[in-house]
Amino acid sequence: MRGRFKTFCERKKVDITWRAYFVDALGAMALGLFASLLIGTIFQTLGDKTGWDVFVTIAKYAKAATGAAIAVAIAYKLRCEGLVLFSAIAVGIAGNELGGPMGAYVAVLVAIELGKMVYKETQVDILVTPAVVIISGVLVAFAIGPAIGRLMTALGAFIEHATLMQPLLMGIVVSVVIGMVLTLPISSAAICLAIGLGGIAGGAATAGCCAQMIGFAVLSFRENRWGGLLAQGLGTSMLQMGNIVKNPRIWIPPTLAAAITGPLATCVFHLENIPIGSGMGTCGLVGPIGIYTAMPDGGMNMWIGMLLICFVLPALLSWLFGTILRKIGWIKEGDLKIEC
Repeated sequence: MRGRFKTFCERKKVDITWRAYFVDALGAMALGLFASLLIGTIFQTLGDKTGWDVFVTIAKYAKAATGAAIAVAIAYKLRCEGLVLFSAIAVGIAGNELGGPMGAYVAVLVAIELGKMVYKETQVDILVTPAVVIISGVLVAFAIGPAIGRLMTALGAFIEHATLMQPLLMGIVVSVVIGMVLTLPISSAAICLAIGLGGIAGGAATAGCCAQMIGFAVLSFRENRWGGLLAQGLGTSMLQMGNIVKNPRIWIPPTLAAAITGPLATCVFHLENIPIGSGMGTCGLVGPIGIYTAMPDGGMNMWIGMLLICFVLPALLSWLFGTILRKIGWIKEGDLKIEC
């Protein structure tokens, strides 16, 4: 029986694995968020600052598509076809409305996997597949969406409150942890948005993400030159994951940099961010844009803090720590080489 079920799942492209659900699906969820809520937030900021109503209107529609974008992104990544993919849109909208992005994530996962199992298995597939996907997904959204939404909100509020109470300690913890998550094959942006990690805790998270991205970009410049600098500094430090597996010591410089810039962000510059920008770092400059969105009246202190925390200090500290590790032989020539 077990063997037959495994064969059936393989035939229906149902991959019940940790990687599929917590790496691929979360990463896809982040892309859906970028294509809707994130770009909508940027347009909203543009509209507010320029007074151009067209940007505000665009932002409204982009943000309204968040649930649908999450659904399509996850369904596409998990190899859904036809009616399964199209029907998932309704589930994403319901899940996002009832439980936020994480509610949409859970509801869509359940719905599309059940949908894939019945897809093209009956003579009335045009009715059966949409019915299975939408009914199962919406029921899941109603059943657990509100609880998931409350849990994520409470978790984010707890972290933000703890950071306000202990800005030094939590500045280090949040910066280091979120920064490392950004480099791992897990979506830090999706996690930060799911728990609503904003405010001063969001500033610490941004510091950690920038430390990893700018840190690795500068640390590996001798191996990867300008292409690697741009790919990691404006793209993702995840490009170094393969090298980290081979030599985990290369992760020390940017992580130490994060441990320093995090508390500077919380204790000295009091940087804040919005949840969608907290886990992005310098990827497309979304992290700095998020800081400006969260602190539009931050003044010179904000601009100096943003420059130092997001760019200057990660570069200098990672280069310094990297130089020390190269001298003692912990990092060797070629350890940071990537294929851009």
